[in-house]
Amino acid sequence: MSTTDDVPARRPHGEARPGYSLDVRLWKVTRVDRKARPYQLRWVVGGKVRSATFATSALAESRRAELRQAMRRGEAFEIASGQPESEVRAAEAAASADVNPSRRWFEFCRKYVAGRWRTSAAKTREGLADALAAVSLAMVKRGNGTPSDEHLRLAFRWGVVPANAGENPPAHLKTAYDWLSTADRPVTDLADPEVFEDVLYRLSYKLDGTPAAGDTYRRRRRALNTALEHAVVAGELPENPLQRARGKHFSSDSVVDRRVLVNAVQARQLLTAVSYVGSWDRCRGRRLVAFYAVLYYAGLRPAEAVGLRLPDCHLPEAGWGTLTLRETRPVSGKQWTDSGERHDRRGLKARQASSDRPVPIPPALVSILRAHLKTFGVAKEGRVFGNERGGVVGSSTYWRVWEEARAYALPPDRFASPLAGRPYDLRHACITRWLNAGVPIAEVARRVGNSPEVIHRRYHSCIDGHEEAANRRIEQAMRIDGDE
Repeated sequence: MSTTDDVPARRPHGEARPGYSLDVRLWKVTRVDRKARPYQLRWVVGGKVRSATFATSALAESRRAELRQAMRRGEAFEIASGQPESEVRAAEAAASADVNPSRRWFEFCRKYVAGRWRTSAAKTREGLADALAAVSLAMVKRGNGTPSDEHLRLAFRWGVVPANAGENPPAHLKTAYDWLSTADRPVTDLADPEVFEDVLYRLSYKLDGTPAAGDTYRRRRRALNTALEHAVVAGELPENPLQRARGKHFSSDSVVDRRVLVNAVQARQLLTAVSYVGSWDRCRGRRLVAFYAVLYYAGLRPAEAVGLRLPDCHLPEAGWGTLTLRETRPVSGKQWTDSGERHDRRGLKARQASSDRPVPIPPALVSILRAHLKTFGVAKEGRVFGNERGGVVGSSTYWRVWEEARAYALPPDRFASPLAGRPYDLRHACITRWLNAGVPIAEVARRVGNSPEVIHRRYHSCIDGHEEAANRRIEQAMRIDGDE
């Protein structure tokens, strides 16, 4: 029954109720001559050999790990089926579906999102819907006439918004919405290894089949894990299947790419180029010069700059000033905010709603802000930055202006490179400049609203010249009296 290179994992004998046994032996996965399911797992329960075949080695190893975990927990196995007692009980509960039917996936998601809606920020709501929409592509049954993945995703995102409950979906999403409502799987299908393998794929890849960014994968996985934990508490699942799946390791996405960083000369050229964007009378670019300047000189996030108000600015005629940040205006779709506007109104990131963050600003930025206020005045609600009508500066606006400014300021080879590809890269350049100037990490973290751990992890590869200084200190400390 075993081969010389297959060493069984065996558990000690003990007591078990009738029909069950604690005498279980588990063998390694082997290949068999089967085209569709070439990977076989064998184990023995109470002297009876059991086996199962799988399409991939990953599925077989996953099942082997499940059985091994049940053995380590001390579970008895049913002799007739060869399954752990917990799985037998779950199957018995599923068999009584006519009494307690399993909730369908789309219905579960709508109820879950509605429960999270009131206490979540707009960006959190949107991120949660995006993660569950990706998973839903694996939780619908396929067949003739299945809508495209893009339409299924959009229909799901529309359908989980509580305000849309009971409403008819948009005409272009009706077919996909109907498919989601009728061809979605029960939540219990997440326990099926093949279904869950597709779920993990959907977390990791975009619609075009290319790998998703590491941050996207982690965000989706966190959102799904929270939803599955809720499903366990609600009795929809016996356990969270995501706890058995290893997460991918992305090490590079959280580190700032040195190629995006601008030096002082390039930064000044870009800010000058911004002022040339658009016609002179409409001032489309000129009214945003100071906006980009606060990102570069003070390390603000774009959403923090959008929400900056005049009462929060101390701008003396000479010397350093201070910006006291109190709120952010992150961009989300209108369907995700309580106000129905594209910009949400939130407190500072990772802080209590009532807290603030004072940021000292150099005289150069003080002069830029004073000139901006003298020329353009104050926007609605006392905001420092506004559009032509005094409204909130939209992300599409400052992205378009930045793209045009890069074309003016950078030579073709630099324009085609990642250099300052996003307005957010000005914040990266600011933080890197402070670190290279010798400002302690803790102080940099306080000014930009991050933890010291995040600053060290994301920017450690962008710090120059500190290695030589450290070597000199170490050499001096190790020097023995009399050494030259």
